[in-house]
Amino acid sequence: MKSKSRNSQGSQRDMLDGIDSTPFETAEELWFWFIAAQAARNDGARYVSGASVMRRPCEPVDVLKILDDLYRKRRLVRDHLLVLRHYGRRYLSPDPNRAKEVRAYHLWTEALERMEPVLLRKGLIEKEMFFYVPAHHQKNDFMVAAE
Repeated sequence: MKSKSRNSQGSQRDMLDGIDSTPFETAEELWFWFIAAQAARNDGARYVSGASVMRRPCEPVDVLKILDDLYRKRRLVRDHLLVLRHYGRRYLSPDPNRAKEVRAYHLWTEALERMEPVLLRKGLIEKEMFFYVPAHHQKNDFMVAAE
């Protein structure tokens, strides 16, 4: 007879399906949350579904699965992942106005744009950004968002 405890993670997710959660506003916000969750995990913290102040529609492992799938389908390449990791750990997106960060900025925006359709389809983010501008570069007069 097989034990049911093997799939306890799946049952936790099933219980959260009926609970209201707050999706992330953008792929960038989700990415920074994911990086913070991974950093906490690396420091020894244990992630417990639904234990945070604001309930999120996913767990960090869900984001890893999305990245893995996009990488396997060659929608994301190693350079995308390296830029996402580097700037994610800094909790700051690349600045297109800095000469040394221009290439990183293009890789960053391209990676987030490729992640967005999957994140939208899964209900992890609220809206798609037609013209992507990192959070710290946003100005109300030139940012266009989907409604």
